[in-house]
Amino acid sequence: MNSVLGQSLIVLALVAAAFGATAGWVTGNRPSPRALLMLRGATYVFGSALIFANVIMVLALVGHDFSVKYVSQVGSRSTPLYITIVSLWSALEGSILFWGLILGVFAIIFARSLKDKFATHAPYALATVLSVGLFFAFLLAGPSDPFAAVSPVPPDGPGPNPLLQNHLLMIVHPPMLYFGYVGMILPFAVAVAALMRGELSDGWLKVLRRTTLIAWGFLTVGIIMGAWWAYEVLGWGGYWAWDPVENASFLPWLAATAYLHSTIVHERRRMLKAWTLSLVIGAFLLTILGTFMTRSGVFNSVHSFTQSMIGPLFLVFLTVLIIFSIMLLVGRAHLLVAENRIEAIISRETAFLLNNVVLTIFTFTVLLGTVFPLLAEAVRGVKLSVGEPYFNRMAVPLGMLLVVLMGVGPLLPWGKPNLRIVWRAFVAPLALGVLVTIGLAAAGMRDWRPLVTFGACGFAAGTSLREMLLPFVLRWGEDVGALLAVASAQRRRLGAHLVHLGIVVVVAGVCGSSFKHTADLSLAPNETATLAGYSIRLQGVSERNEAHRQVVVATLVIDRDGKHVADATPSLNYYRTQREPVGSPSVQTSGLNDLYFSLMSFEPDGSRVAIKAFVVPLVSWLWWSLPVFVLGTLVALWPRRRIAGVRLGAARTEGVVLS
Repeated sequence: MNSVLGQSLIVLALVAAAFGATAGWVTGNRPSPRALLMLRGATYVFGSALIFANVIMVLALVGHDFSVKYVSQVGSRSTPLYITIVSLWSALEGSILFWGLILGVFAIIFARSLKDKFATHAPYALATVLSVGLFFAFLLAGPSDPFAAVSPVPPDGPGPNPLLQNHLLMIVHPPMLYFGYVGMILPFAVAVAALMRGELSDGWLKVLRRTTLIAWGFLTVGIIMGAWWAYEVLGWGGYWAWDPVENASFLPWLAATAYLHSTIVHERRRMLKAWTLSLVIGAFLLTILGTFMTRSGVFNSVHSFTQSMIGPLFLVFLTVLIIFSIMLLVGRAHLLVAENRIEAIISRETAFLLNNVVLTIFTFTVLLGTVFPLLAEAVRGVKLSVGEPYFNRMAVPLGMLLVVLMGVGPLLPWGKPNLRIVWRAFVAPLALGVLVTIGLAAAGMRDWRPLVTFGACGFAAGTSLREMLLPFVLRWGEDVGALLAVASAQRRRLGAHLVHLGIVVVVAGVCGSSFKHTADLSLAPNETATLAGYSIRLQGVSERNEAHRQVVVATLVIDRDGKHVADATPSLNYYRTQREPVGSPSVQTSGLNDLYFSLMSFEPDGSRVAIKAFVVPLVSWLWWSLPVFVLGTLVALWPRRRIAGVRLGAARTEGVVLS
């Protein structure tokens, strides 16, 4: 029953997507209220069918209906309920079905938000969304059908991948990435519609900016949570290894970040129109490339799915999208000519342009290092690997340049500058950067690289704090309504600088964590070892049985200077479907340091254990950046409102223009 119902809903989504996409492309040049109503109806049917198909799959998983192919692959009667539910996205077919769920939700919301607005652009935009939806519905109806019937019906299943059962971040990390990946379809659709119509009006630009910012926000959270998951689960004491699948999410993030800066120049100076749309299209194409990386089986990664037959289909789909996008840009971009040009080298336009150049080089560098080994093997039959040294050597200077530009750009004026005013704006941020550098040097830091990094972070943070606080300082003493009006009028500016502060926190955390201390310990009960000033004593080894696994735990007592700091409990987990145990590291935060322990092996009688120990400075700053990023994104997205009877358009302060 679940198989038939699920397959029927997928076919309904396929038909609705095909009909809606065809109707949208046909009526795009001559839109009418009737055509738009029909197109929205097809979008609602498409989205609703995929949503209900996911509901059916969850019911099949929870009900242990092993007659459904996907349930027989990832289901198990011994798996806890919450893991059973999240196993919806734990394997290939389920992940594509879940992709369809998010696409369906986004498609419905997008169609409703357009409603009776943007009648000239909406048909092409919805047709683009449904065209992409048609491809994924085809996958679900054919080569990746999760509802295929199984006969004979097995009595039980193997359960999901044990790596996906070891941490609660598995519940939130993949959905955040999916929302970011799928969300990039909407700005792509908006950009395609703008190019098809040959115009990018202010209203349509707002739709483009908001849809991109939403997808970018989800992608940011997903990337950081993915690093956190790798840190908490994989047991190697790190969080980012430039893995191909990690890079797959980072690439569209870089392109979308470049767009969010480019669009500001377009809004303020009517420049970079075609380039702005190119970045949006590039970000979406990189999400499809990333999906190919994770689902084709051609990349070896702990994050990727197994070998599948859909890899060639994704490659064909990506090729069609690239050809279509290039033809569209070449054929229509001449209609989006710049209305102004850069007037001065020392200007905000120049800083934003340089920022875009650096982000583009960064994107190309990561892309080249990720796909070059695959291309070399395909063309020459030679197996190559591009590891961390390449990425770090290229990424570190580019990242540092971006941090400096974060500090410089907002302090420069649009157009021709008054150098005296510019210098005054630089004084406070530069002073903070110098103070941070001097303070760390006085504390004993001698390596010039972290000194420069932390100094640049101080400078960038100083710029963001100045830009956030100065408008309120200049209007301090006025009534609350006026101050709230200032906050609302410059919400995008506040959000942007909150995000900049989040990036500063991440960069500082990455720099600090590079100075970690590592040791391989062999301990008997009550035996003590030391690492970076911490005393580590093995209290004992215990064992417990859970419904879906057997767990062996080593209990460690951590002291420093004679004072108890924490108890750590690294473990090894034995699953009946896994030959080798899966470790669960224990991570304890003490001040600015993380104390990280992985249980590597143990004697059966508990007489000795092997422990991998790390002391990692500042790594927790990466996770602390999450609320800063979320707050900044929400503030930037917050709708403009009239507050306390104050006209927001009047919320300008002499010498400070509020955006």
